[in-house]
Amino acid sequence: MKVELHTYNQDWKNLFQIEKELISSAILNSNIHIEHIGSTSIEGLSAKPIIDILIGVPDFSKVNDLISPIETCNYSYISIYEDTMPYRRFFTKSSDNKRTHQIHMVELNSPFWIRHLAFRNYLREHHEEKVAYNLLKTELSEKDWNDINDYAQAKTEFIRAVEYKAGIREW
Repeated sequence: MKVELHTYNQDWKNLFQIEKELISSAILNSNIHIEHIGSTSIEGLSAKPIIDILIGVPDFSKVNDLISPIETCNYSYISIYEDTMPYRRFFTKSSDNKRTHQIHMVELNSPFWIRHLAFRNYLREHHEEKVAYNLLKTELSEKDWNDINDYAQAKTEFIRAVEYKAGIREW
């Protein structure tokens, strides 16, 4: 399978804002933080047209209480990855059988939270790195993949190098 990348779309910011407001009103918790991450959050970067949302919860022991409210926003809770990532709750939203949004809910200021924001912020601030990442993604999107996770894995070395430049030393 090939990965379908789209050129940057200014609407992705608006789509994130709509979801942020929807999720905030469903959760009714002023202590959570909601961030737009992933390639759709970086102006000028090509991306799969899926809005990645990062929710930071101050006390992860209460995270399961938020699953049902998020599901009321038409998200599906996907528990299968919790064996390998017990520190994250994952949700997807689809339209016409295509994923449009995904949520990663983690503890606020956890390594997952810090790494994803550091990567996003670094690419937003360093044009050369953003261009290099865009080129890598484009090259990888032209290959045939058995699984989308293989495509994601192929980007890991680049991502870790950027995280290192952003000050992240542990994974």
